[in-house]
Amino acid sequence: MIRELVPPPRFDTERFSTYRPDPAQPSQAAAVQRLEEYAAWLAGPAGNGAGGGRGRWWRRGNNRQQAPKGVYLDGGFGVGKTHLLASLWHAAPEPKAFGTFVELTNLVGALGFSETVTALQGYRLLCIDEFELDDPGDTVLMATLLTRLSESGVGLAATSNTLPGALGEGRFAAEDFLREIQALADRFEVVTVDGEDYRHRGLAPSPPPLSDEEVAARVSEAGGLCDRFDDVTAHLAKVHPSRYHALLDGVTSVGWQGVRPVSDQMVALRLVVLADRLYDNDIPVFASGHPLGELFTPELMKGGYRKKYFRAVSRLTALAREGVGEVAHGMG
Repeated sequence: MIRELVPPPRFDTERFSTYRPDPAQPSQAAAVQRLEEYAAWLAGPAGNGAGGGRGRWWRRGNNRQQAPKGVYLDGGFGVGKTHLLASLWHAAPEPKAFGTFVELTNLVGALGFSETVTALQGYRLLCIDEFELDDPGDTVLMATLLTRLSESGVGLAATSNTLPGALGEGRFAAEDFLREIQALADRFEVVTVDGEDYRHRGLAPSPPPLSDEEVAARVSEAGGLCDRFDDVTAHLAKVHPSRYHALLDGVTSVGWQGVRPVSDQMVALRLVVLADRLYDNDIPVFASGHPLGELFTPELMKGGYRKKYFRAVSRLTALAREGVGEVAHGMG
């Protein structure tokens, strides 16, 4: 499981040099520079790279260890945060790991907390994509895990649509866990990445829904999987989200017939995870019924998970464009 913690296939060839900062958004170029500096630090003696010894990166004072801060990329969906995080991973020395927040919590569930710390504490870098805290248990778990890893000398980098001090806001009683949330915030230097969603920048609106017959024909031609949308959501309820990646092994395209707005939050959150895995693997989506932009009801789009839903809609719309040949060549 540890060996599988690498960037998704979509970002295999992405590097800092392939990220194209928007000239109108200077924070994007500044983020590239900061991450390049962090990668160089990890590779040098101070970061325990070539010529460095374990433990040299921290300062000691009053018999206490003060770990340097990790880098936390904060910004809206579609500004290239995952591209930048993957570029940092590619530039950093071995050993290193890259996983989504969900994948890391699943790793702890599979190995146990102590075994996870033991497995990762010798790493130079741990990258955490899509950092979210959806329940109090995850808050305490990740705060403790990252504290232990940071104090062991592991460099940390993360992406999120939410500032670290506001994690969990609108989802659970965050005020009851302020100590843990603040502990997480104190582990990171926030690097803001401003900008528009590159997946839709300068492009026409998302393609209109196809007919059921067109979906079946397109998927058959591409050798993919075609299902009724209600059957997809019903099946997802029977599979743990950690297995969604395995569900897509060997899949070249997917077709959803009869897409309709989702109002149930649990169903919606499963679709968010599936959308992320589809996007990671560059799998085109063909859909009939309601437009993908209407996948989640207005009530959900205004709630505590709205940033997750906006990201999912953005990614699914991009995959629908790829399905009809309107591929948006962007940053990732």
